[in-house]
Formats: sequence, structure tokens, C-alpha cells
Amino acid sequence: MSATTDLDETAPIFVQERSVPCDGGNGPLGHPRVWLRIADGAVVCPYCSRRYVLVGEAQEGH
Repeated sequence: MSATTDLDETAPIFVQERSVPCDGGNGPLGHPRVWLRIADGAVVCPYCSRRYVLVGEAQEGH
């Protein structure tokens, strides 16, 4: 999942899987890709502070 440059950085990203990748978006200006595990409905990336929120039925991902 990669974000576009016009994405509001403070807006949560809604996902349907408990494991989500984050690379900070912005191509080479992002950060190393990390896999985040959503345990309690949401998780925040330790590199870029993007917030991923689990919606609907949780699907097992990566």
C-alpha cells in the first residue's frame, strides 16, 4: 500500500487486514517498509506516525 503525495498525513488509513505494510509513501523520501500488526483496532507506524484503522471483518494478511 503506497500513499500519494496529496494524502492528508493526519487522516487515518482504513484497512481490512490485521497485517499492513507501511513505507511512508513519497517514494525514496519514505522509510524502510515495515509490517504492522493491528491487535486492538488500530496501529500507528513508529517511523511516520500514520494511523491504520481496522474496519469490517478482519482478514489475515501477510
